[in-house]
Amino acid sequence: MPARHAADRAGRPGEGMVRAGAVLFGIGVLGVLAVVVPFFLGRDDAPLAATLVASLMPVGLGLALLGLLRGARARRRES
Repeated sequence: MPARHAADRAGRPGEGMVRAGAVLFGIGVLGVLAVVVPFFLGRDDAPLAATLVASLMPVGLGLALLGLLRGARARRRES
């Protein structure tokens, strides 16, 4: 079993942003489903709360992409 270094345990730059973005994106996907499913069941309107939760999907995607960019820039500076 290889030894773990302190650098492996410490979070890399942007890693937290990617994780938070993934969580927000997942919550946003659930919101999109909550908006779309009632239309298939014959309702004409979507609940406001579900629409607001669905707006978290692009926010999460943007946050994750910014985290990936931040991590890539940090790796470029190291090399």
